[in-house]
Amino acid sequence: MSQWIRRGRLHRPLGVLGGFLLAMALFSSAMAQEPTTDETVADLVAALDSAWLLIAGFLVFFMQAGFAMLTAGFVRAKNTANILMKNMIDACVGGLAFWAVGWGLAYGASDSSSGFIGMGNFFLNDFEDYAGWFFQFAFAAAAATIVAGSLAERLKFSAYLIYTVVITAVIYPIVVHWAWDANGWLTAFKEDPADLVMANGYVDFAGSGVVHMVGGFAGLVGAIFLGPRKGKFGPGKRVNAIPGHNIAIGSLGMFILWFGWYGFNPGSTLALTGGGAALAAKVAVTTTLAATSGGVAAVLASKLITGRYDPGLTINGVLGGLVGITAGCATVDPWAAVVIGGIGALVMYGGVVLLDRVGIDDPVGAFPVHGCAGAWGVIAVGLFSTEAGMAAAGYAEPSKYGLLVGGGAEQLVMQFLGLGSIMAWVVVTAGILFAAIKYTIGMRVPEQEEDRGLDLMEHGLDSYPDFGPTGPGIFSAANGN
Repeated sequence: MSQWIRRGRLHRPLGVLGGFLLAMALFSSAMAQEPTTDETVADLVAALDSAWLLIAGFLVFFMQAGFAMLTAGFVRAKNTANILMKNMIDACVGGLAFWAVGWGLAYGASDSSSGFIGMGNFFLNDFEDYAGWFFQFAFAAAAATIVAGSLAERLKFSAYLIYTVVITAVIYPIVVHWAWDANGWLTAFKEDPADLVMANGYVDFAGSGVVHMVGGFAGLVGAIFLGPRKGKFGPGKRVNAIPGHNIAIGSLGMFILWFGWYGFNPGSTLALTGGGAALAAKVAVTTTLAATSGGVAAVLASKLITGRYDPGLTINGVLGGLVGITAGCATVDPWAAVVIGGIGALVMYGGVVLLDRVGIDDPVGAFPVHGCAGAWGVIAVGLFSTEAGMAAAGYAEPSKYGLLVGGGAEQLVMQFLGLGSIMAWVVVTAGILFAAIKYTIGMRVPEQEEDRGLDLMEHGLDSYPDFGPTGPGIFSAANGN
């Protein structure tokens, strides 16, 4: 045996055995000591919940990559770098704005009994909830990114820099305060249920209204002020399709967003302990079913209406289903998630048709997906939420639930109040914002820049140099770009 020890063949098994025996001895010694203290258990619970919130926040932040790929695929090749720049800066500028002002307006102590606005913790002074800040920052960045899709291919980059700061720092955080802070006037999280406006208060578990409607309606207002792309609408209200340049990366963007939604919706439990894990699992299922039914509904609708299976509409159908379920993902049953997702896709399609009818150009479909399907999601809470779902999600008055499942109309009325308030706030404030930009520095690039592409004129490069304006021009000549 000595020769095996000398040659190093046996020292490793002996080392492993020795380590195992030592570990067992330490474990036995620990078990012989006093039981784990309450403080240790509390630390472990807090660590688990913080880790869950961080991981969910990482997933939500990864949605920025999804938005980048989706919007890049849905615009023309000559504007690819421009839209990618806007997605990158949304995260960067949004982070600074939310740090400096946004969090304080959203979750700072309310400065009046009306619950209109938060006030405190600006620049994260006197602040310790870093996991909570990171999770909410990821949501704020998502809301701002939605707007870029509506204004793609003709907006000045300087104008973009102004609006993204204002939306992330002011417009979005005030809606958050109304709906999700315990002091907000719409909130479902009042310490005393008697202080709720009615029913459970405004129920929006993960943000169909708070996040998606804010981004969607801000984008709509911006698109109205900006005007359509050159060539989008012809004589006699004819609508000219302007296809995106890369359906492959658009599809990739959709799947990244779908994946990120598992942080967006399940992560909104904010904890795994105290029943949070079981609720998160249910939310993951309702989220999945809504996405799948949205995709199927969009495929069937596109075939029925256009005579073909449209990949672009299918992508947005999946996203419309996801947006639609976001408000009620914790309070509805799985069968209802299928219905909500399918209707969300149809509502999205209706939004596309409506914009074309009134002559508003939204290159990526941001308003139909986020504004229209977001509004549907808010309403769906008041139609399909069950009493058990309301109770499991921790709402104060679970006996007030969905109209179509026997809960009466009170919660539905409350949802319409929340929807109307968010819509009015965003339309008015975004209208002031975009009017101020338009009549000062201007919103739209010159016609020559729009023709040649924002990549070259705003950023001095071609995303595809072999085919762009400075290259042989094969792609540009073939496609009129």
